[in-house]
Amino acid sequence: MAITSANQLELLQTAEAVAREKMIDPGLVVDAMEESLARAAKSRYGSEMDIRVSIDRKTGKATFTRVRSVVEDEALENYQAEFTVEQAKQYMEDPKVGDTFVEEVPPVEMGRIAAQSAKQVILQRVREAERDRQFEEFQDRAGTIINALVKREEYGNVIVDVGAGEGILRRNEKIGRESYRPNDRIRCYIKDVRREPRGPQIFLSRTAPEFMAELFKMEVPEIYDGIIQIKAVARDPGSRAKIAVISNDGSIDPVGACVGMRGSRVQAVVNELQGEKIDIIPWNDDQPTFLVNALQPAEVSKVVLDEEAGKIEVVVPEEQLSLAIGRRGQNVRLASQLTGLDIDIMTEEEESARRQKEFEARTGLFMETLDLDEFFAQLLVSEGFTNLEEVAYVELDELTVIDGVDEGTAEELQARARDYLEAKAKAAIDAARALGAEDSLIQFDGLTPVMIEALAKDDIKTLEDFATCADWELAGGWTNDNGERIKDDGILEPFGMSLEEAQDLVMTARVMLGWVDPDDLISAEDGAEELVEGDEEEAEA
Repeated sequence: MAITSANQLELLQTAEAVAREKMIDPGLVVDAMEESLARAAKSRYGSEMDIRVSIDRKTGKATFTRVRSVVEDEALENYQAEFTVEQAKQYMEDPKVGDTFVEEVPPVEMGRIAAQSAKQVILQRVREAERDRQFEEFQDRAGTIINALVKREEYGNVIVDVGAGEGILRRNEKIGRESYRPNDRIRCYIKDVRREPRGPQIFLSRTAPEFMAELFKMEVPEIYDGIIQIKAVARDPGSRAKIAVISNDGSIDPVGACVGMRGSRVQAVVNELQGEKIDIIPWNDDQPTFLVNALQPAEVSKVVLDEEAGKIEVVVPEEQLSLAIGRRGQNVRLASQLTGLDIDIMTEEEESARRQKEFEARTGLFMETLDLDEFFAQLLVSEGFTNLEEVAYVELDELTVIDGVDEGTAEELQARARDYLEAKAKAAIDAARALGAEDSLIQFDGLTPVMIEALAKDDIKTLEDFATCADWELAGGWTNDNGERIKDDGILEPFGMSLEEAQDLVMTARVMLGWVDPDDLISAEDGAEELVEGDEEEAEA
């Protein structure tokens, strides 16, 4: 078939028909045709030639051209597509390296094999364009709910038709033991969209917390309009969930708006989630108050927050303990997810026993180390003193306010405490030296003698050893193992070392050893501050 013998407009008509069918740009189809015709021409004229084809977008006329580039003499490799400056002079007036010479060549006669090859090129390019369009379409829809039609089920995974492609609802993304039949209609949350060789992969979910948040957005106009905000969601899919909401309008009750008239709004979400019970909780910026709300329906007596450790202790009456914990720990687990805190729940009796135990331990410490009688030691603990450092280094007037303690007694107490701490520090340094600790570590500012001894016991004996430590190795931290949080104990964690303090000490050691340029450190900190300020300004905007 000669390209000239065909109706030239037929190319454009074919391109438009294919583009309409596949919902892609007709220009992409024409580009594919140009590539396929160029490939067919190369098989006729020679594969080493640089043959290009241009199809006029208005008339459909295909123009075949041969392109040759001017190169340096020593760079000449392909005689069919390149020539030297001297060789180019017979075709061009003033050729220079990098110039190209374009000449038109006769159209080719397309045989059966060439036509089949051209068809494959066009189909491949159209397929790629269709996949790109699908990926871009669904990438923009990630994080939203989609209505899908069930096609089939494979090994517990549900394959659904999402319109312009297929999505997959994995077995662990289904609620409970949901099962579907072909042609069932389901609503899913688009969790992720990935570009893969066989086409865009659309991963769906019905267990994601965001799915429930999006359902509330569809059912509650105030959430859609931004009057009410969903601040946090925690789910035990198919069983129970907690959602924290806050209103930007003081006249609108966020919980009541989400519940709806006679529970109509929340019931619509419950029905979609296979009867999942939903606790709607008012959000509060004060963490203890928010936690009390999150533990509903249990009543809380007292909350003790440890911000540094990210832990919180909750005291409840004996009869409320099982309700606060929930069946199989469900209530406290969801409250922990909602607040982002580790929650320890204890009864009033347990808390009282623990406090009594701590009181006795501190009393015994003061009796043994300061040579005090039990009454005097108890008096110190009752006034809030918890360790020897507090006694040794507080202002005198903090001791003299205690009944029966005059200035002389206070000075004697401090002297005893300091003597004991100095003896303990000396013993710790001697023990560290015996373990092989070197002066570079012992003289490093920021580490106490007992810390140095603990490091030496863990085979950290020089400043170089210390500088190679990670912050979590020193201060401790948490790791996730299959969704379960596991505690990593830090070497210096028993001495109250925080992650920030550990980071500062390690970086200081690296600067002292010359491993880190202090100027780079300052510029990095400045950059981080600018980034934070920029984020704050953006948030305010």
